[in-house]
Amino acid sequence: MLIDLHTHTDFSPDAKSSPEEMCARAAELGLTRFAVTDHCDCNYWLPAAEKFPDGIPEGFKDEEMCGARDYATASIKRTAELKERYPFLLCGIELGQPLQAPEAAAQILSMPELDLVIGSHHMNAGCADFYWLDYRSMDISEIHRLLERSFEEIYDMCRRADFDTLGHLTYPLRYIVGDCGIEVDMSRFGDIIREIFRTLAERGRGIEINTSGLRQKYGRTLPDREYVKLFKDCGGEILTIGSDAHCAADLAAGIPQGIDLARECGFRYVAYFEKRRAEFIKI
Repeated sequence: MLIDLHTHTDFSPDAKSSPEEMCARAAELGLTRFAVTDHCDCNYWLPAAEKFPDGIPEGFKDEEMCGARDYATASIKRTAELKERYPFLLCGIELGQPLQAPEAAAQILSMPELDLVIGSHHMNAGCADFYWLDYRSMDISEIHRLLERSFEEIYDMCRRADFDTLGHLTYPLRYIVGDCGIEVDMSRFGDIIREIFRTLAERGRGIEINTSGLRQKYGRTLPDREYVKLFKDCGGEILTIGSDAHCAADLAAGIPQGIDLARECGFRYVAYFEKRRAEFIKI
């Protein structure tokens, strides 16, 4: 049994394969459920020329991610069309930073085609994506402050935003630990992570096991075993699994390991969503 609920097609500016290529690969792999969840970073809703009418600021590195209004909407429409050909296909979106641009979030969430919404946090308010930050030039106290602010913003998102499952809780570690080899004291954030999980459980929301870290230098899922188990202990019941594939070759990569991890942490089911409603598959 394979299920992959976090994937990107070339409607996402940082992905390579077309929706048709991704669907064909999903069929070849025999996926039970497969969701296209292209990016919609809400704070980049407008194209760069509209977002920065006086000129793009010096040092701005996320220009290609601007214009989510157009490519996220197009992705949802195309995925909905392909559902007629691929019955296992689900129509989703990765909703980034919804509280940084609530009106943009409301517009994309109003689309009736959506099955699944992943809530993600790729950047702190007023900052670049964690991908772009130069951690080697920071001292450890600065990195800890950055992470503290990240978890605070995620907590706020979990309390106030509309989404179904929380994407890659420990996303910055992919770069801080994985790429830069800088170890951080995650025990500093234990209390707020518990509050994040309790809030999600109370609101009937889930978290995902994002397996992308297994094929990257980080070498662990996002989040890893400690936090998946903590979510269970905090009353969490909805667990989704996604590869975060940005090309067809990575589709379903690490999913069997993710399912094994779910079992080890006490989960007996993984979830998928149809029309924003959780359904469960026994593992």
